[in-house]
Amino acid sequence: MTGTLLCLGHGYCAQRFTALHGEAFGRRVGTSRTGAPAPGMEMLRFDGEVPAELLAAAGAADAVLVSAAPGEAGDPFLGPLGAALAEGQGPLVYLSTIGVYGDAGGGWIDEGAPLAATAPRARRRIEAEAGWQELGRRAGRPVAVLRLGGIYGPGRNALIDVADGSARCIERDGQVFNRIHVDDIAGAVQAAIAHRFDGVVNVVDDEPSPSCAPVRFAAALLGLPPPVPERFEEAARSMSAMALSFWADNRRVSNGRLRALIGGALRYPTFREGLSALAPTFSQG
Repeated sequence: MTGTLLCLGHGYCAQRFTALHGEAFGRRVGTSRTGAPAPGMEMLRFDGEVPAELLAAAGAADAVLVSAAPGEAGDPFLGPLGAALAEGQGPLVYLSTIGVYGDAGGGWIDEGAPLAATAPRARRRIEAEAGWQELGRRAGRPVAVLRLGGIYGPGRNALIDVADGSARCIERDGQVFNRIHVDDIAGAVQAAIAHRFDGVVNVVDDEPSPSCAPVRFAAALLGLPPPVPERFEEAARSMSAMALSFWADNRRVSNGRLRALIGGALRYPTFREGLSALAPTFSQG
């Protein structure tokens, strides 16, 4: 694909996507609060005020990746850039979260599950998803909503936590979490753009698993003892409200639609493959 890629928010996931797949685009424009330079990108400052260059890029972009989280006032880009984005025809990809589903009691769910989240942060995500989907309907352009599991990858993983002593092994009977390697997120974004996918996809790996599972695996890779197990009931006493909200939801999220979108298996189907690939790079510092 050629043309212009616009990344509204150029954080961890967008940076990885542009690093792995950005060369498919002749021009790559990103935003951040400071507009600080980034390799291979034309960076623009966005702090609520919309520079003319950003309006022009929004109207001309052949593909748009939106990775900024909504705040209490809603999505930061829909209002300021909605009219300009409605002028384009290329695909929009919005990175959301599986947190929109809320609690499923540990049961399996897919993209047809109700959006039952009650936490304010998750409700804002639901509203933002709807806003981007409505923009797509008005503009006649496809909108892929990618609902991400817990993200890990280079610079953000259990190997680092175990090595620096910050890892915790919190146990709660029956509780599992869904994860995804950032490279597989990048692959899902690339496929959504290439296929002009219109709809919702859960971007999670093949194996929902307990909180301690990747921590113990990372410790074994490093030849270090795993953290001492803690019961959730004890650990919860010192958890932040945000941490408690993560533990309030227990679900097993299906990735069948994701595998159909990318045309096969994930690059890292479980945390074991993902952490094993990261271990050699990590050990080299």
